[in-house]
Amino acid sequence: MRAYFCLIFYPHKSDLQIKNEKFAPIYFTIVILTLLEIILLSILAFCLLVQLYYVLLVHLKLANVSIEEIPLSAQKPLSVIVCARNEIVNLAQYLPALLSQDYPEFEVVVVNDRSWDGTEDFLEQLEKKHRNLKVVKILDNDKFIAGKKFAVTMGIKAAKYDWLVFTDADCTPASEHWLKDMQQPADENTEIVLGYSPYIKKRSLLNALIRFETFFTAVNYLAFALKGMPYMGVGRNMAYKKSLFFKNKGFAAHMHIPSGDDDLFVNAHANKYNTEIRLHPDSHVWSEPNNTWGGYLRQKKRHFGAGKFYKSKHKFILSLQIVFQFLFYAFFATCMFFSREAQYVALGILGLSIIIRCFIYPKLLKRLNYSDLRWWFPILDLLLFLFLTLNGFLALFGKKKVNWK
Repeated sequence: MRAYFCLIFYPHKSDLQIKNEKFAPIYFTIVILTLLEIILLSILAFCLLVQLYYVLLVHLKLANVSIEEIPLSAQKPLSVIVCARNEIVNLAQYLPALLSQDYPEFEVVVVNDRSWDGTEDFLEQLEKKHRNLKVVKILDNDKFIAGKKFAVTMGIKAAKYDWLVFTDADCTPASEHWLKDMQQPADENTEIVLGYSPYIKKRSLLNALIRFETFFTAVNYLAFALKGMPYMGVGRNMAYKKSLFFKNKGFAAHMHIPSGDDDLFVNAHANKYNTEIRLHPDSHVWSEPNNTWGGYLRQKKRHFGAGKFYKSKHKFILSLQIVFQFLFYAFFATCMFFSREAQYVALGILGLSIIIRCFIYPKLLKRLNYSDLRWWFPILDLLLFLFLTLNGFLALFGKKKVNWK
């Protein structure tokens, strides 16, 4: 069964002929599609509309928001929490940048979680040189549940101050002003501050994919926080009140989950009234990326496992985003097996999607320190979609046990 679907009209006569006529006739061509093609293209167009909700009504807010300048002075003292397990190389390289921050009163609490690579001796020597360094040592013991959440909890208990700033052992602040931007805001109602942590650039496809995935994750959680729906943060660069942690019994609700010391805590306790974000380039925290595909897959598997415990409304809106992205590419690919007319319409819808996003995401890539990826945006977008689909499949049917180190 075939149906008339759309009209493409064009002038048939030359410009000279048209000028000599009072009313120039317009001729048109009729494009004929089957009912099935019309249904497929309609679904494809609807998937595009859903995508545009996230692009234009969520992510665009992050592209247009003004970036506040870093405060010139510090208001209150704070504690920086770093958990380390066999991280002597990273600690030797990055810990000095934390200890030398331009902030009048702060401490760095390093939790040595059962390391055997010489971390203990290194930290003991460094502690003698820096008054603001405090080392917490965790020993092997069958009486408690080992893991990063326990290490973070021990660091929080040892912290002297109420405002806690978190990062990892393989991270380094973009500048000495990092803590000034991540300090407790003047508004006492703010209990959580979400920062941004890009990965260091290296020459490989894996590195480009990791950085691109990190970019979209950051765009999502920062933009939704701006929209009044904060749902996660990253432990490489975030801050919250010690009192908030203990008021809500810490990680008790999800202590059995290997990951989620950062995003699950934010998901449970952040709201539009108590959460702010920080975007200034000087307050970014750079991190070492995975160098192997296997390591990256294991990391994403941990994150996938934590996401299953988000609040229902967050799982719904994030699942909707992923499902309709999958459907968009799936229905586009399906349309390529039909008539040439259907292919042209599908290509037009895909082209419209790319054009709209190319006006927004390159600006965001520049804002989030990934300018070099702007020219590869359409290709990396497709590769990331394929990779995350594969990773989600592996996470569902692979081994369930994962460790933080």
